[in-house]
Amino acid sequence: MQCRPDCGACCIAPSINSPIPDMPNGKPAGVRCVQLLDDFKCAIFGKPERPAFCLSLQPSEEMCGNEAIGQSREYAIAWLSKLEALTKPN
Repeated sequence: MQCRPDCGACCIAPSINSPIPDMPNGKPAGVRCVQLLDDFKCAIFGKPERPAFCLSLQPSEEMCGNEAIGQSREYAIAWLSKLEALTKPN
C-alpha cells in the first residue's frame, strides 16, 4: 500500500520521542512535525536523520483507512491518535 496523497497523518498524530532535525526533543502527539512540507511529504524521507520511529511506520489499510469506502485522512489521524492514547505510558 502506498501513502495517501495529501495526508501526513503519521507526521501529526503520534508522538516522537527521539530527536528530529529542528525538533531536538522530538514532538508531542497532535503536533505537526516541522519536516512535514506543505504538500504533506516528508522533507527528510530517505535520509539518515529520519527517526527510527518514522522508518517503522508503513502505510496499511488498518492505519490509513480505505478511501474506496470513504475513510479519509481524518480516519488515519483518529486511528493513530487512538493508538497513541492506548500506548501512552502512565
